[in-house]
Amino acid sequence: MDLKNHVLKKSLPKHIAIIMDGNGRWAKQKGMLRAFGHENGTKSVRQTVEACAELGIENLTLYAFSTENWNRPKLEVQTLMKLLVSSLKKEIKTLQDNNIKLAAIGSLEALPKKVYKELTEVIESTKQNSRMTLTLALSYGSRAEIINSVKEISIKVKNSIISAENIDESIINEHLYTRNLPDVDLLIRTSGEQRISNFLLWQIAYAELYFTSVLWPDFTKQHLYEAIIEYQKRERRFGKTSEQLS
Repeated sequence: MDLKNHVLKKSLPKHIAIIMDGNGRWAKQKGMLRAFGHENGTKSVRQTVEACAELGIENLTLYAFSTENWNRPKLEVQTLMKLLVSSLKKEIKTLQDNNIKLAAIGSLEALPKKVYKELTEVIESTKQNSRMTLTLALSYGSRAEIINSVKEISIKVKNSIISAENIDESIINEHLYTRNLPDVDLLIRTSGEQRISNFLLWQIAYAELYFTSVLWPDFTKQHLYEAIIEYQKRERRFGKTSEQLS
């Protein structure tokens, strides 16, 4: 049964964020190196991007590489970076054909020069696309993002560009990496782990959280549909009561 037919078009999440977890465990279960899991995880990325575009999801953000991931074994980090470059080169046609804009958030200056160059080239070449925005969180950590925004706002207050009394949520939003994105509606994490891992802490304030035991390389369009169907069953109250919403 194709679950796509059960997804309601009228209440789609505008922004889905995914913590793509379980590549290493998937490879280990098969007696392979972790890199094998990361390589197979790119197939799930392609399926997920395609499914979101087909449904009409406006924003998809993928947690591709965290600030903490730099502490992984050197060989694994090098493999991930090579995989990122090859994937960007391979998928640019798909992005263009599907009218998908690529964006990236995080401490991008920490990326190897070759990766940064390839990334910025794809971002530039797809910037006019308007069907969906695919954002890669690379060398990303939410606490670092918030610290960075506090520093930028502090400098502006010091230089009388912003008044301290006028600092509100919108001012903070303007200084986050995600300033061009709406808040997250649905956060999905694969592999059975049930934690946020320093991902979009500010932006998921009212997101619906969905955890699945499926390892990322096994994640298919049907699993995405399952998550969205579950999201659509939930009542999003944003602090209000059910009676107020009705």
